[in-house]
Amino acid sequence: MEAALAWLLLRLLGSLRPDHASSLAGWVCRMVGPLLPVSRVAIRNLTLAMPELDAAARQRIMRGVWENLGRTIGELPHIASLRENTPSGPGFEVVGAEYLHAQAERGGSVLFMSGHIGNWEMLPPAVARHGVPFASFYRAAANPLIDTMIRSLRDRAMGDEPMPLFAKGARGAREALAYVARGGRLGMLVDQKMNDGIEASFFGMPAMTAPALAAMALRYRCPVIPGYVVRLGPARLRVVVEPPLSLPDTGDRQQDTQALVQMVNDRLEGWIRQYPQSWLWLHRRWPKEFYR
Repeated sequence: MEAALAWLLLRLLGSLRPDHASSLAGWVCRMVGPLLPVSRVAIRNLTLAMPELDAAARQRIMRGVWENLGRTIGELPHIASLRENTPSGPGFEVVGAEYLHAQAERGGSVLFMSGHIGNWEMLPPAVARHGVPFASFYRAAANPLIDTMIRSLRDRAMGDEPMPLFAKGARGAREALAYVARGGRLGMLVDQKMNDGIEASFFGMPAMTAPALAAMALRYRCPVIPGYVVRLGPARLRVVVEPPLSLPDTGDRQQDTQALVQMVNDRLEGWIRQYPQSWLWLHRRWPKEFYR
């Protein structure tokens, strides 16, 4: 029943124009989301991370978070059909494409880092169209039928170049490590809490952070290219690609890992401060005692 409902929803959204599907799903989530208990987590996160905001600003951002999430869902069936550099309406553009072209020419392993900002589903197909398709980690949906639907949409968005998807967990991490060791390209969303990660600062507070990206980059000395998505309008997106990070190289692997993890967190924080309504504030990013 759950899968049937999801199938009907995706069919409905897919039957609409991309901008209409984006607006419909965004409106529904903006209306319903703030009524859900998890919205209190978003308000608490905003209070912790951006104490300069007043209550009205926090509410406005929280509603924007839900709208962005809804739009991301509404646009999912249309990612494959979005075209680059359209003059108006649905489509996407890439700023910093020269860094992708340079990597395509250089070849070899590369790590792409981002977070749940804007429509993060646009990152893999947009980067692939500039010559550097990459594999990704993913968290499987609890319902295997729904998971199959989502994976099918992602594969369709990649067109003729479907890439491996590594399930989150120990096995997926080993497979991803071997993939990068063979010269593979891997994308990682690195903005969520990892209880068995390492502690680094995020918005001035301690945050357990996954060290896998830093560990792989330092082990193989491969470039780390940051990027994120800015929402310009309904189903209209800008993919921003930044220059590769400068990898620390002090000779102390533990110190270098800590430094690179902090560098990544600082980059994420800068993006989120610039576009706070575009980030997924709905998860408990900081220690448990901050939410009591």
